[in-house]
Amino acid sequence: MNQKQRILVTGGAGFLGSQLCEILVARGDDVICLDNFFTSQKVNVTHLLDKPNFELIRHDVIVPIWLEVDQIYNLACPAAPGHYQYNPIKTMKTSVMGAINVLGLAKRCNARVLQASTSEVYGDPEIHPQTEDYRGSVNPIGPRACYDEGKRAAETLFMEYHRMNKVDIRIVRIFNTYGPRMHPFDGRVVSNFIRQALDNQPLTIFGDGSQTRSFCYRDDLLQAMILMMENESGFTGPVNIGNPAEFTIRQLAELIIELTGSSSEIVEGELPVDDPTRRQPDIRLAKQHLQWEPEISLREGLEKTIAWFKTIDLAHYHPPTPNY
Repeated sequence: MNQKQRILVTGGAGFLGSQLCEILVARGDDVICLDNFFTSQKVNVTHLLDKPNFELIRHDVIVPIWLEVDQIYNLACPAAPGHYQYNPIKTMKTSVMGAINVLGLAKRCNARVLQASTSEVYGDPEIHPQTEDYRGSVNPIGPRACYDEGKRAAETLFMEYHRMNKVDIRIVRIFNTYGPRMHPFDGRVVSNFIRQALDNQPLTIFGDGSQTRSFCYRDDLLQAMILMMENESGFTGPVNIGNPAEFTIRQLAELIIELTGSSSEIVEGELPVDDPTRRQPDIRLAKQHLQWEPEISLREGLEKTIAWFKTIDLAHYHPPTPNY
């Protein structure tokens, strides 16, 4: 699209949302960043505050808001286990009520709306790699269910608003993503390992570290997300967005120790409940409909992420607030 758009980014001060806002502002769109700063940092978007086409609103997506927009990227939801398990009811509300509110806004404004869903909708998968037609293996009453089932319910709402009300939707299922502006205390494996390695502390892997993940660098992911939003073929998704290169958690730990030059040792801990043993996206649909595939290798992406971690002051980052 060459025409200037009015774009709302919910969760716009977060890890992915802030970089997305930066990209959209730079290309000339009018961008509204909406965030309640539960897990995000205002510092992620302070450099945009003096831009005439950027606006920051402190607001919780579970409360309706009336705006005039052309596109909505719905990224609002704690996405790391350490954050979404902190207040599981809040997490579920954000996914479900947040989806209802952005869909209602999209319906009223005739706006296109993209849902940032997740590979967690597949749970601990019984097929490998995971394709979009796989319905998942999710424990609906486990400690991860607030996120897994919340995102599954949000997908349901998106599809029903599309079928019943003709809302123009897009759904992307995001696999493990990393990069600069990750919250250093979010509990994600990449941020944990980098922080521990830079302090020469032991890197804790759960189980024997043989469980696998497929790590996608932030810039690759955001490129795919924008391509999906701007796709005019009528393809709504869901579409897997991730890097199909599969690594064990132990391999990740060893690579981060190498890249940081750390003296850290690797220690083993108890495997969390319902932690998926394998995770790898099948990205054939993304290749077919978006002509997209990731370009940045894990080594290159980790080098960029480690360099960013070295520049930040950890004292500026807070854990989830006890007020929620």
